[in-house]
Amino acid sequence: MQCDTVRKGVNCSFMTKKGCSFNGGLCLTVIDRCQGCNRTSSFEDGLYCLVAANPASKWNRGDCNFATHIDRKQIEESQKINPLKASKRAAAIKK
Repeated sequence: MQCDTVRKGVNCSFMTKKGCSFNGGLCLTVIDRCQGCNRTSSFEDGLYCLVAANPASKWNRGDCNFATHIDRKQIEESQKINPLKASKRAAAIKK
């Protein structure tokens, strides 16, 4: 349903026929760490996240998983090699 409290006209998963079902009935404004994210939008009351009703909770355990302004570096895990099998393969190639 579309929000009719703070983010008017935006689809919100917390909106019901009775009104906003989020804790307190209102979305919270973004925090400093959200500045620069493409998923924020300015409304009459301030800057709000379009994805999360409480943006501060998304940053509790590190980086927000919806943040578009953070570069996530993929960690390449090297495959563990059994040294015994590697030596046998090397010996087979030499023959």
